[in-house]
Amino acid sequence: MSCKRIGIMNIRQLLQLKARGESNRSISRLTGVHRNTINEYIRLLKGINQSYEYLEGLSDKELWDLFPELSTTDKARYDTLSSYFSYFRKELKKVGCTRLTLWKEYLERHPDGYQISQFNEHLNRWLKRVEGSGKLQHKAGDKLYVDYTGKKLSYVDRPTGEQIQVEVFVGILPCSGYTFVEASPSQKRADFIESMNNCLSFYGGVPKSLVPDNLKSAVTKGCKYEPILNKTFAGFGLHYQSSINPTRTYSAQDKALVENAVNLVYQRIFYPLNKQTFFSLSELNAQISILLKKYNDYLFSQLKTTRRRQFEEIEKETLLPLPKQRYELRNYKLLTVHKMGYVYLSDDKHYYSVPCKYIGKKVELQYTSRTVEVFYSKERIATHKRNYQPGRYTTIAEHLSSTHKFYSEWSPDFFQRWARRYGADVENYIKGLIDQATYPETAYKQSMGVLQLEKEYSAYRLNRACQRAKEHPRFGYRIVKDILKNNMDREPDLFTDLTDTQIPEHDNIRGANYYH
Repeated sequence: MSCKRIGIMNIRQLLQLKARGESNRSISRLTGVHRNTINEYIRLLKGINQSYEYLEGLSDKELWDLFPELSTTDKARYDTLSSYFSYFRKELKKVGCTRLTLWKEYLERHPDGYQISQFNEHLNRWLKRVEGSGKLQHKAGDKLYVDYTGKKLSYVDRPTGEQIQVEVFVGILPCSGYTFVEASPSQKRADFIESMNNCLSFYGGVPKSLVPDNLKSAVTKGCKYEPILNKTFAGFGLHYQSSINPTRTYSAQDKALVENAVNLVYQRIFYPLNKQTFFSLSELNAQISILLKKYNDYLFSQLKTTRRRQFEEIEKETLLPLPKQRYELRNYKLLTVHKMGYVYLSDDKHYYSVPCKYIGKKVELQYTSRTVEVFYSKERIATHKRNYQPGRYTTIAEHLSSTHKFYSEWSPDFFQRWARRYGADVENYIKGLIDQATYPETAYKQSMGVLQLEKEYSAYRLNRACQRAKEHPRFGYRIVKDILKNNMDREPDLFTDLTDTQIPEHDNIRGANYYH
């Protein structure tokens, strides 16, 4: 007999089910025993020429002895094959290795060994016991699964005593099981990218594919077949030359491995940490690192190996090399070029010049902590060093036309020097207008408008108008414009000094003596 021998309890269950009229296929499904094995046992039972009810009444020994074809020769053949299982498991994780290749290698050494179908059956059964699955779908260096744990850790802010909760990032290489764990301030994009950088540095290499869950930090729009990645994480993949393949929505099997890793992290890392108090994120991560080393060095009793050893023996050499520089977080904004030939980065309240021919066009701003780049139709049209000074302009002279080069000189000093030519009141008014503005560009435009009124109304009248406009609670171009338009600057002041003014004599005026 060439099938695998089953236990006495399985034989009795088989007899019960046959006596009840179940088919061989149904018995295989109900018992979990391969159909070929069931067929072989039924063939032998029929050869005995006894009813199933009679056979059920036999003792265990009597029933066991009915199958002499299950000889010690078959047991020896199986023992020989099983001695290779650990080796087969290790080899199958290597890129290019197949079961057919291993079966041929086995048969060359043992010509009387199992044929391919039984070879696969025995190997599958062993793998199912060891790994909980008969599927070998993880090749060395192929994938890195990443996710956050559902539960959080925390540390205490020493000055306030406040308990600060933090996220926990987990990465796992499914081939070796080698795991990375790190506490992170949040799941926001910047923190996610930082954890991804740290994770790849921990492994010392890059797998062919990165497999995140459908995190907001990684995926703009989830989809079972083709999720839309955000540009920052897509850029991360390009930097490390690794494809990004998020788990499919509503497909639990895609997440099973990393979720199992998370459960083990709860047991081996979270639980020991519950007994300790930490006062900073760095303290917490230092202790996580100690527990993580123990976790990766845990010895599997059946496999006689550890996650770290499997990583170093099987997977490490298959990883792609790390680039010389870590990925730097890149942000993206879609903006319109202002009439002055600048784009406005609201993060820093700073302006950057763009070639004048793109005025009014929609452009994409890509910026890191060090550089600001402007793209139009996928073409880079400007590059600047990032400037964090609010209200300032970073300008490349070649970007501006002869008309717009004038704007590059705009500054508070520029407008006050200009205003000084028309009088002290104009200068003071322009200073007040710039000081009150939230955004410098708005104040500069209004200042330009005020000073341009001199051409229409003269410097004398503009100075008078600015003097009167100061009585208003706020500064603004339209206030000065309305004063000039309505000739209010020509009216006498309401509070002219009256001490030198003589009141004319009049019969209706009684005088001071009248009241004595």
